[in-house]
This record gives sequence, C-alpha cells and structure tokens, in this order.
Amino acid sequence: MIPFNKPFLTGKETEYITDAVASGKISGNGKYTKLCHEFFEEKYKFKKCLLTTSCTDALEMAALLVNIKQDDEVIMPSYTFVSTANAFILRGAKIVFADSMKSNPNIDADVFEKLVTQRTRAIVVVHYAGIACDMDKIMAVAKKYNLFVIEDAAQAIDSFYINNKGERKPLGSIGHLAAFSFHETKNIISGEGGMLVVNDDAFVQRAEIIWEKGTNRSAFFRGEIDKYNWVDIGSSFLPSEIVAAFLYAQLEHLEEIEVKRKNIWNTYCIYLNALANEGYFQIPLIPCYATNNGHMFFLKLNNSSDRSGLIEYLKEHNIHAVFHYLSLHKSPYYNNNHDGGELTNCDSFSETLLRLPMYYELSASEVQRISNCIKSFFGK
Repeated sequence: MIPFNKPFLTGKETEYITDAVASGKISGNGKYTKLCHEFFEEKYKFKKCLLTTSCTDALEMAALLVNIKQDDEVIMPSYTFVSTANAFILRGAKIVFADSMKSNPNIDADVFEKLVTQRTRAIVVVHYAGIACDMDKIMAVAKKYNLFVIEDAAQAIDSFYINNKGERKPLGSIGHLAAFSFHETKNIISGEGGMLVVNDDAFVQRAEIIWEKGTNRSAFFRGEIDKYNWVDIGSSFLPSEIVAAFLYAQLEHLEEIEVKRKNIWNTYCIYLNALANEGYFQIPLIPCYATNNGHMFFLKLNNSSDRSGLIEYLKEHNIHAVFHYLSLHKSPYYNNNHDGGELTNCDSFSETLLRLPMYYELSASEVQRISNCIKSFFGK
C-alpha cells in the first residue's frame, strides 16, 4: 500500500527530546522553543513568533488579538478547514464566506470586496496547498476599509508571494497576523503543533501575554519586571519543550525536505500533464505571483463520480488518495447562518478535488506507479 501520508523523521528528534528532558525544563518556552522562534525570525524576518500547540490555537490567539466581538463579521473562504472559522466563532463572530477562484481554491480577491459591511472586522485568507493568495489586492481592500488581515498559512511554510514590485515576501509575513501548522501531514512536523506570527508592532506585547495565560510571565523571566501578574485574557497556548525539540530537528532539515517534496511535485506534473491537457482533469496552477513549496499535489476532476471512481480504483491498486474539505457554508453547523449566496467554485472543489500521496519518502517509481494507475483508470 502506498499511503496518503507518511511522517518523515530526520534522525535528531529523539536526541533533542532526550536533551530537553535532561535539561529539567520541559513545560515550554525553554531552550528549543527559543531556537525555533529564532529560526523563523531570522530566516523569514517575521517580527515575532510564538509556538503554539496547534494552528487552531494560533488562529484563536489571532481572534483575541484583533478583539473579535459578538456579531463582528469576518470574511474567509468556505473551502477551508473548520479551525479557520471556529477560532472566530468562539468569539461570537458572524462568518461571511467568500467563493474560491476558478483556477484554485484560494479566496477570489476580485469579488470579496462586495462582502464588506460596516460590521466587517477582519479577513482571513487561506494559502491553500502553500500557493499564495493575491495579497496585493487583498491588502489594498483591507487598507481601504481598515480591516485586519490574518493569513492562515497552515500549509504554506517556505512559500512566497511576489508582489507588484517584484519582491518575494514569505507567506505569513504580509498580513497583520499569521498562523502556521506543524501537524504530521505538513512539510515540517511536530505531530501536533503550530505557530502564531505577529507582523504588527501593536500586537507584539499583548500576543506574548495571551500566549502565557494572560500573564506577563515571559517579561518576568527575562528580568524586565520583579513579579508577574494576571493582566489580560489568555490561555495555555504554548507547547511543551518536547514538541519544540522535535520541531527544531525538522527545521534543521527544512531545505532538504523542501527540495525533495518539490521534486516529487514536479514528477507528478511530468507524468500527468498530458492527461490534464486532454481535459481529463486539472492539475495545480501556480499563479505568476506565487511559488510552490511542494506541500500538496491535487487533481480537480470533471465531476464527483470521476473522483469517487478514481479513489476506489486507486484503493483497489493499493494506493491511498483522499478528497479534502467540504464547503463550510453547507455544513450542518453553519448552513442556516449562511446568507444563501451561491459559492460555485468552492462547491466545485468540494465535489471534485482529489489529493494524491505526497510525503518525503515517496519514490519516483511510486509516483510513476500512481500516475500509471490514473492513466489506466481513464483508459490511457
């Protein structure tokens, strides 16, 4: 069986975990947490990084930081994971779902402006499959209406946006805040885990307080104050040193992992491009303003029956492929709260998108086997 995902271990994870345990401090915000923060802040020039127990937690921190309140409106794509919405639902927000682009599942930057009202507080963009949204357009609308922009960069580590000036900006560095995931299905993993990125000076101090359960404990340990106290709302968002140690072992091999995954992605393209050109399905399109981090290779089939049939056919040949998100605006929980507007492209991706196996140890011969099986399904 070729699985859909297989976590990759660099070989240093257990060594660093043992070191963290031996240090006598495993509760978090210790040696390995600081090493991870420094890695991201130095490599990508993020203003402030805070590891979290999940990307979900990072999004919840973002909702707290921008002061989402009851009945505030937050615009986001419907084609996303439920955590993107839940973080703001928990603060009492009304979610206003926007459609995807026709060419990829990212939010359509040309149409979401019409969703802005006097109650709109923020827009959450999701860089699906590590492919950038059109951030120049999104930031322009946000500036026009004084909105906060939060990047759900769960899948977007080491992916970039090329702005109108030709500058490469790391995803997660453009909005006011950003959230990353290190779940075992991501390029860089820690089992569960995430990170909040703060790009706006106005949020830096408060983010650290919310991260530390609403206290100024971090400032106390740095010797900036003589005692710490409860000064704001917050929760227990920071992960243990064991999680941070595992993550740091992965970060040391980031470039190697990225090169391998992009090679696998390109190999899929080579084998499947001919069928895509013949119209059997679409393969991912990387816009001129985006780069590719090799996070995911997906097919967009022509209809749901083709997708179901192909999933079953691959399964019969010991290959595990999966569909992805179901439209949140049609979910049992939120269906009655949606304004009823049609989100045609979003629904199309929900019904026809298929994710192929993608992981570091996937060999070229296995990619060829998967591709040949797909060709066989279509009689080629």
